[in-house]
Amino acid sequence: MIRILSLALALLAGQAQAQPLREFSTGFEDVSDFDGFYLTPQNYKGTSSQELSTEQVRSGRFAHKGWIYGANRRSTLFTNNNHRGYPTIQLYKLEGGAFRTPVKIEFWVWLDMEIKPGEWFSFATLDYTTRDTWDPVLVNLSDEGIVHLMHVPRNGKAEYSFQTEDIIFPMREWVKLGIELHFDEENGYAKVWQNDQLVSQAPVGNGDGLFTQAHFGLYAPPSMTEGVVFNDDLVIREIRGTEEY
Repeated sequence: MIRILSLALALLAGQAQAQPLREFSTGFEDVSDFDGFYLTPQNYKGTSSQELSTEQVRSGRFAHKGWIYGANRRSTLFTNNNHRGYPTIQLYKLEGGAFRTPVKIEFWVWLDMEIKPGEWFSFATLDYTTRDTWDPVLVNLSDEGIVHLMHVPRNGKAEYSFQTEDIIFPMREWVKLGIELHFDEENGYAKVWQNDQLVSQAPVGNGDGLFTQAHFGLYAPPSMTEGVVFNDDLVIREIRGTEEY
């Protein structure tokens, strides 16, 4: 009886291990890719917007464009006035629910943005909750032109196990960003590559193994008055263990 039970458990474990890894991808060719997800409004706060555009395209006909055309009032403790122009990708709303981490994310960015001292630009916001008030890990660009993780290992922190200081993010050309992410209170981590070079790595101390929602596109502080970003060829996929470029 014990042997039969052990075989049954081993079979179930094998079936769980053999479950296919899931993937979400978009080339930003049609807004229907984001049906059921939240999209920031056009002319958000009267200073930023988004659309599918043919101006700068890496592949296909369209890319996602987000742009700024005026400053917002400074954010307060109760009001976030950051510029926004993006579709959210709410994985937890898909059939099958949230993705299991670790996940690998790859996407391409074309950025034309002046980042003054004290400002930043955010390429990606990655979350483990299903709330409207997120508790995310961010992939940001500093005012020194360096890609880095933010809110690691927890909100408000910037503690790294590796951080480049000399790989500059180039403006006005297509750049590939890669992210590997694991939400786990004990063993979580995030890694970021720029054109296949590791630029930032940090522990992540939140979550229970699920990746629920994200956004990529325009996210920047209210002080910025102009600038544009294009995103194309985004892929999010579950992986088993760590992967190297």
